[in-house]
Amino acid sequence: MVEKRLEWDQYFAAQSLLIANRATCNRAKVGAVLVKDNKVIATGYNGSVSGTQHCLEDGCLMIDGHCARTIHAEVNAILQGAERGIPKGFTAYVTHFPCLNCSKQLLQVGCKRVVYIHPYRMDEYAQYLYQTKEVELVQLPLEDVQAAMRGTALF
Repeated sequence: MVEKRLEWDQYFAAQSLLIANRATCNRAKVGAVLVKDNKVIATGYNGSVSGTQHCLEDGCLMIDGHCARTIHAEVNAILQGAERGIPKGFTAYVTHFPCLNCSKQLLQVGCKRVVYIHPYRMDEYAQYLYQTKEVELVQLPLEDVQAAMRGTALF
């Protein structure tokens, strides 16, 4: 029997799902993987500032409808990438469509493609910015990632 290999998008999207399991916010488990030339540049998950209280332990600190404790997964990935360097033209693989602020930050550091799993709160202005900057948006539904994973040797 010939084993099936995951396509690159499925492979990195699956990594974003795995990384989301480290998230420390109760409201959403989000993971992000920044990739250039099929190599991981950086990863991130949503959680509190290192060394401070986590939502999982102390509950979310809600201000104006948002958890003030949480740094979003995309921002944590960008911050990790800042330590190593982020090449222009990378792809961001995220479990959820990036919020407006994360979208602006991804665009500012040179993202050219976003592959997301969940179409969560798809901000119209974020979509406009992606279109204006000619960034490709690709939805890879969870069911497709799961089906691809079931076709591998591990599942």
